[in-house]
Amino acid sequence: MRLHSSLTGRRLALAAATALVLGAPLHALAQTNSSWPAKPVKLVVGYAAGGATDVIARLIAVKLGDQLGQSVIVDNRTGANSNVGAEAVARAPADGYTLYVYTVANTINASLYPRLNYEPQKDFEPVSLIAKIPNILVINPALPIKTLADYQRYAKDNKDGITFASSGSGSSIHLSGEIFKMQSKLNMLHVPYRGSAPAIADLIGGQVQSMFDNMPSALPHVKAGRLRALAVTSAQRSPLLPDVPSFTELGFPGVEVYSWFGLAAPAGTPRPVVERLNTELNKVLANPEVRQRLQDMGAIPLPGNAEQMRSLTTSEIKRWREVVKVSGAKVE
Repeated sequence: MRLHSSLTGRRLALAAATALVLGAPLHALAQTNSSWPAKPVKLVVGYAAGGATDVIARLIAVKLGDQLGQSVIVDNRTGANSNVGAEAVARAPADGYTLYVYTVANTINASLYPRLNYEPQKDFEPVSLIAKIPNILVINPALPIKTLADYQRYAKDNKDGITFASSGSGSSIHLSGEIFKMQSKLNMLHVPYRGSAPAIADLIGGQVQSMFDNMPSALPHVKAGRLRALAVTSAQRSPLLPDVPSFTELGFPGVEVYSWFGLAAPAGTPRPVVERLNTELNKVLANPEVRQRLQDMGAIPLPGNAEQMRSLTTSEIKRWREVVKVSGAKVE
């Protein structure tokens, strides 16, 4: 009996020492496991209300809150192409009560901005991807262009080439056009705007000729006949636009671009919290109502694990570094 007690004591002492070496007291780990979340969780979005990132965040927040048994409150921290929100989360306590909707913009910003006040990879703990949305090449329907081949001919025959609008320099919308420009060798002039809405307004009005816009933004105008869709940047055709081919099938496999969204926490967030978030988020993404609402806006749900998100983040930072360099994209 005395020997058994001695061994048990040694095991507990060893466990406590190991936990302290790893930077987390044994009682804190146990408490994190059992009591998190004990209060509402904040979900930071780096963009204004109403955009695709915000819409997806609010859809996920409601259902994730139901799964966790605590409210998940969306907090819009706008500015500097989402850098303001990202920095706020990177500096937040790593306790599971501040989360971030990490997007493709964060991987672009890693090379677009000469200096950031946070590290796009090291300062975040990936939880899981949420969804991805392709872009659509759309034109003003008054142009004599019906197909991507027509678009190429028009740009080649016109001494000034063709203009393409974007929601801002360095956005995935802008860099989709730059990738196509690099592959097609066309003379394409970039016209940056402050957001998709004014760019779309000028495209419809004829002040610019084309745009690689996010599907949720462009789709209503395509359906209404105000814009004409020529190709989508997804690998396959979108179910929402079955008659519009993908760039891949038209001979441009490198023009596969998505605006993607993931859930992240500050680096150092306890592993049990990250694992719980991953489990509950995957349940949310399996919910038929959530899947349908995502698909209705052209988004593809992406349930998975933290390592898949980490791998995508690494590859996207490398990819966009090259595109930013070749295109000469700069912060406005």
